[in-house]
Amino acid sequence: MTPEEIENAVAAGMPQTIEDLKALVAIPSIAFPGHPEEPVHKAAELTENLLRSAGLPRVERIDLDGGFPAVYGEAPAPPGAPTVLLYAHYDVQPPGDPALWKTPPFEPTVIDGALYGRGAADDKSGVITHVAALRALQGRWPVGIKVIIEGEEEYAGESLARFIESSPDLVRADAIVVADVGNPRVGEPALTTSLRGMAAFTVEVRTLAGAVHSGAFGGAAPDALAALMRMLTTLHDENGDVAVPGLPRGTFPGEAYSEEEFRATAGVLDGVSLVGTGSLADRLWASYAITVTGLDVPSVAQAVNAVQAVARARVTIRVPPSGDPAQAIEVVTEHLKKVAPWGAHVTFSDFTTGAGFRARGEGRARAAVERAMARAFGRPPREVGQGGSIPLVAALARQFPEAEILLFGPEDDHASIHAPNERVDLEELRRTITTEALFLAEYAKG
Repeated sequence: MTPEEIENAVAAGMPQTIEDLKALVAIPSIAFPGHPEEPVHKAAELTENLLRSAGLPRVERIDLDGGFPAVYGEAPAPPGAPTVLLYAHYDVQPPGDPALWKTPPFEPTVIDGALYGRGAADDKSGVITHVAALRALQGRWPVGIKVIIEGEEEYAGESLARFIESSPDLVRADAIVVADVGNPRVGEPALTTSLRGMAAFTVEVRTLAGAVHSGAFGGAAPDALAALMRMLTTLHDENGDVAVPGLPRGTFPGEAYSEEEFRATAGVLDGVSLVGTGSLADRLWASYAITVTGLDVPSVAQAVNAVQAVARARVTIRVPPSGDPAQAIEVVTEHLKKVAPWGAHVTFSDFTTGAGFRARGEGRARAAVERAMARAFGRPPREVGQGGSIPLVAALARQFPEAEILLFGPEDDHASIHAPNERVDLEELRRTITTEALFLAEYAKG
């Protein structure tokens, strides 16, 4: 197919593409413990049907030990042509407080050219990008195609990585496209070449056998919540930089946003300063970051006049590509034990890790995707990093060191992924689908 034929096919297919994305977003496929499992399996079934609709001769669900199913598709390579693996995930983050959403999170709604709903961007738009790009080729595969769509990326599940380690030939490819990232701004194409890894754990502090009256015992009884707060504040210095010994700063070779752009994108309130020192690129993409993402203590609405016996926090560490997530957990947990006041009892549980990634230099696939992206967007892409992690990417890089891994997608920094009012810009989705379809044709040319 010519580039014009590919572009026209993508554009003609957009109405169906949008309807398919709506159907997928409507399924609350949350793979976290405590949420219903049936919707996750329903999303896997729909993903399987969507890949079948793209004309792949082989499509199947793969049941994974200890996890939700992956969906696999394949079309053989023409003689002499390379093979491309396409990756995305159909599971989503929990929606959080529904009152913070302008529209119900699982009732996909189009407003001003964008589709709103949990997972509309992260990462059901990635699933649909692969489906629509393959449909546009109309069964005329210029390269070998393999597709793997998983259902537990948001929970950082490891069952797919274990499966790939035991069955590498199933997903072996010359190039790997990961459609789980995006561009800094709508219409400004980017290739992600660096991902921070992730480590997380729960810390529990106990000081009393049970909560006691704050009037009768306050002032002498050790408060577990106060102890935990004192411990957590030692994780950063007065500038907001990570203050834990053993977690060095890093540098990123490219440029990030301006401070004004970042403040607008992050929604930083007037008069509130950013935290940390050094360039934004270094802080966001190449250095450690520690965030307290949850607390188990009485809410204000349920507060009673008591000294707390126990308090818990969920702590997340973003790890630069060169760092070791397991070592980061060891360093931070040892630090918290060391600074715990009053002899408080400190324990840790619920450990999660995911390695980072840094792309290697220019190759045949990288050159092809840059040409495809420049045509689809009308401008060449720039190189960016991502502060988030995609656990499977590091596993693929270890398993297939010669494969080129390309990260791009239809998300953007205003898409509100993991937050209320998540959305994907539909024109950005069309441009990304066009990029992928053009890339598959360009890559075949060598």
